Amino acid sequence: MPVQALLSAGALIVLLLAATVMDMRTRRIPNALVVSGMVIALVAQAVAPAGEGLFASPWGSIGVVQSLLGLAAGLALFMPLHLFRALGAGDVKLMGMVGAWLGAPLLIGAAALTLLAGGVMALLVMLFSRTSRQVLANVRFMLTTALIGAQSGRLAGLDAPAPGSVRLPYAVAILVGTVAQLAWQLAQASH
Repeated sequence: MPVQALLSAGALIVLLLAATVMDMRTRRIPNALVVSGMVIALVAQAVAPAGEGLFASPWGSIGVVQSLLGLAAGLALFMPLHLFRALGAGDVKLMGMVGAWLGAPLLIGAAALTLLAGGVMALLVMLFSRTSRQVLANVRFMLTTALIGAQSGRLAGLDAPAPGSVRLPYAVAILVGTVAQLAWQLAQASH
């Protein structure tokens, strides 16, 4: 893997670590951090020499267009989860930042691994907080409401989570999913 790619991976991981620390402490991801990460990604793609790909591919740098497509894909993939109040807006923007670094093709893998990491994290929190009965009752209620709404032609909106409910710092899952994708890329490049 070229030095430029390793430096870019390192920069992305540092940005994700900063977002994770902030999310764990305050349950917020600062816009300044995310926007800075997006701008740095776009600049890095613009100045990357051809053939010195950042995370890309055998054909070199993913370029600004792919970086913008990755940013848009990251926002688009996680926006529905925000609309259903499963994720905060900062998590959506953070995944957009990841997309700006990785480009759309690699973002898909990172997003899938992020969702897997988030699911495992949610299960662990549910088990250790002894809330599994309430969580399963809530899931049953949501599915029943969605099915009835779909049959009647109207989808009911979901209520906001209760004030005392556990909020996961989803930046942890985004960090884990992205690092796993980067590790996979590194393993593929070494073959």
